[in-house]
Amino acid sequence: MTLRLDHIVIAVDELDPAIADYQALGFNVLRGGDHPGRTTHNALVVFADGSYFELIAWKAPAPGERWWQLLQRRGEGLVDFALLPASTGGTVAEAARRGLALQGPLDGGRLRPDGERLRWQTARPPSPDLPFLCGDLTPRALRVPEGDARVHPNGALGVASLAIAVHDLEASRARYQALFGEATPVGRAEQPPGEGGPHALIALGDSVLRLSVDGAGEQGPRAVVLRTADGTAPLALDARRTHGARIAWDAAGPRPASYNARSSAPETVA
Repeated sequence: MTLRLDHIVIAVDELDPAIADYQALGFNVLRGGDHPGRTTHNALVVFADGSYFELIAWKAPAPGERWWQLLQRRGEGLVDFALLPASTGGTVAEAARRGLALQGPLDGGRLRPDGERLRWQTARPPSPDLPFLCGDLTPRALRVPEGDARVHPNGALGVASLAIAVHDLEASRARYQALFGEATPVGRAEQPPGEGGPHALIALGDSVLRLSVDGAGEQGPRAVVLRTADGTAPLALDARRTHGARIAWDAAGPRPASYNARSSAPETVA
């Protein structure tokens, strides 16, 4: 069963300042609404390739939630990412047959500002090196708007790559292979020249997941590279404006106009 990149979660202290900063960077930001039964609300940056950033904040403490715990411990930034299944239950069952136990399906949803109620099912991984699943029960276009909502003044088109920190590359590679099955090969560990260590690569349509070892830090997403249209800009966006998320433009292609993106210390992301 084919999986593709659905969204990348960015935890922030307060939603309104994060929306303003991402708008200043040239992104089209949409208010997403509230999650019933939780204290969270969110905003979306939806790309032409169908993936999106979720900016999520808490109206009240939620000490039982992992993302809130990460926000308190590490500060703002990337905390998770999701893959889109054709069927959450079907994907859970297939992964189980390959030896990977996912928790779910679990019902979830969101109340949009216009009153539309969205419903989905998620499945949670057994370890934080893996993504969670998010499959729609209501039409996906209600959750992930189409058309002009996906057009950004800075020219961003989608996610070129997502870097993921793991502790044991071969163990994580095996877990990813169990999640995806034979239809999506998980590249064997390799060491590209000048890239600082072994990696495993997973191609998901136009996006690539790049696993690499970080023995000291926590496992999970650590940097995003965006595919863009034309223009010029520094390689990395200012982390103060991205609220701790490491985001850069695709170095292999043209990059969009700065939209206040110029960093005092541009850096290359892994």
